[in-house]
Amino acid sequence: MSDLFAAARLEDQAPRPLADRLRPQRLDEVAGQDHLLGPDGALTRLARSGSFGSLIFWGPPGTGKTTVARLIARETNLTFIQISAIFSGIAELKKVFDEARKRRTTGQGTLLFVDEIHRFNRTQQDSFLPVMEDGTITLIGATTENPSFELNAALLSRARVLVFRRLEEAALEKLLARAESLERKALPLTQEARAALLNMADGDGRAILTLAEEVWRAAEPGQVFDTATLTDIVQKRAPIYDKAQEGHYNLISALHKSVRGSDPDAALYYLARMLDAGEAPLFIARRIVRMAIEDIGLADPQALVVANAAKDAYDFLGSPEGELALANAVIYVATAPKSNAAYMAYNSAMRLAREHGSLMPPKIILNAPTGLMQREGYGSGYEYDHNAPEAFSGQDYWPEELGRQKVYEPVDRGFEREIKKRLDYWEKLRKERGR
Repeated sequence: MSDLFAAARLEDQAPRPLADRLRPQRLDEVAGQDHLLGPDGALTRLARSGSFGSLIFWGPPGTGKTTVARLIARETNLTFIQISAIFSGIAELKKVFDEARKRRTTGQGTLLFVDEIHRFNRTQQDSFLPVMEDGTITLIGATTENPSFELNAALLSRARVLVFRRLEEAALEKLLARAESLERKALPLTQEARAALLNMADGDGRAILTLAEEVWRAAEPGQVFDTATLTDIVQKRAPIYDKAQEGHYNLISALHKSVRGSDPDAALYYLARMLDAGEAPLFIARRIVRMAIEDIGLADPQALVVANAAKDAYDFLGSPEGELALANAVIYVATAPKSNAAYMAYNSAMRLAREHGSLMPPKIILNAPTGLMQREGYGSGYEYDHNAPEAFSGQDYWPEELGRQKVYEPVDRGFEREIKKRLDYWEKLRKERGR
């Protein structure tokens, strides 16, 4: 037993990261997240009610999700258990649930914090439902991914989703001030370098404290670092960009919407940011192809050709030469006439197919390879359009029960203006021919 006490004393004396030493002890000490923890914040109101219930914390790394979960357990006198979906499976979950049930028989509740909960598969997520419903555990799941896409609807229906935001500069500065107070020394940075450090953290509270530690370790007595030296020391580019997390999706979304909004300057800016941060160029190329299909469509059929050519050019040239091909494609799609008519038409057609997928096409357009089918009228009355005046018969090709439908509405822009003229002319011919 004495050996255990000695080990515990040694563990207490072991060096701890700055972020751990600065971990808040109360909810009102958490930096940032004022929309959750301010006077009228969602978590503040739940704290006043005395019951938090099960929650899903959605937000980027370093925004306080784990810390807030710990503090909620403290506020509610629940036993805090933390697991990670990366390292846990059904066997460990069953063990945690069994221990929580035993705890409950003694009157002690359990708050189970599951980090990266989106990494659990559907079956593993379903295993939480019974113990959430009977009160065996209060679940707090943390995820960097959109819960709507990554978590079961049944799980979401039993938990409230709270969004954690990247820390603003004021909150990051507050963390630095706390760190300087704890260390009893100022960060050896010029004003410009300090601003650069805040930018490098990219809204991540843990990152800003880790960077601060690196600066203190590198500084000689009396030394003050400028921005260039700071960048060399921490060996990071600003802003930090995680290709698997929110920055990746935010910037590709910004690029896509800039193209859709016909702003080539903003689109090039976001393209440059992604390439500079190390994003996979072929991922960007695929999205440019998608933009050409979704947002330009037949208003400029050449857009898809240009986008595909840029993808092939990058594949052929590699980086950095191939990046210019991507820039050319971004400029082209951003300045092309826009239309989502084909995109909307496809969605409408798919909806009709799902609603009326059992209807037979009209017999006139079906082949009759057997005598029986000929006697049943298959193909009877079909008019070969090339033999009709102007190569247009105007027949109705829709199932008889459904009747003719309109799903494609071309816009009056770009090449679709010409398509619209053709459709209008064929509609005129139908009316003239009583079709």
